[in-house]
Amino acid sequence: MSQDGVNKGRRTLLLGATTAVGAVGAGFVAVPFVKSWVPSERAKAAGAPAKVDISKIEPGAMLTAEWRGKPVYVARRTQEMLDVLPELSDRLKDPDNSVKTQQPAYADNINRSREPELIVLLGVCTHLGCAPKYHAEVKPEPFDENWKGGWFCPCHGSRFDLSGRVFKGSPAATNLVVPPYMYESDNVIVVGEDEENA
Repeated sequence: MSQDGVNKGRRTLLLGATTAVGAVGAGFVAVPFVKSWVPSERAKAAGAPAKVDISKIEPGAMLTAEWRGKPVYVARRTQEMLDVLPELSDRLKDPDNSVKTQQPAYADNINRSREPELIVLLGVCTHLGCAPKYHAEVKPEPFDENWKGGWFCPCHGSRFDLSGRVFKGSPAATNLVVPPYMYESDNVIVVGEDEENA
């Protein structure tokens, strides 16, 4: 003990113990904080690519998948459906697909797809985000007496052809979005990836 009554050994021991307890406490506080920066499995899955089995889609039929919380429409077009596409140019807002929306380069054609037979679109109307309904048959419809097949949004009346191209007179300003996708095999596509980024 020193002359002024202070035990320096005890002071050093208490200072060291306090520092050690503080360091351990800081570690307990820091671990959950740092862990909160790591995305959860749910968040990873929300942005992950989606695999879609296309083997059971009959000609003329469509299935709906999900990617990033949005519906994805995958339709198998017949040759008759594909033959109608060039006839619609004068009825479309963007017949030559010149208004560049978020679409991959392989969608820059009349079919707006990698392979003519299969069309892959986000099932979200470009007007207010509603889900357009698939009307594949070529027959007069209450919303269009000259209907040649495609998607109709019953919320506000937007009409899209079998390539997802928007008709004149529709509230939607742009075509339905073609998401990035690639063929994993003849029967499986992967939405959210393409060969350039795979």
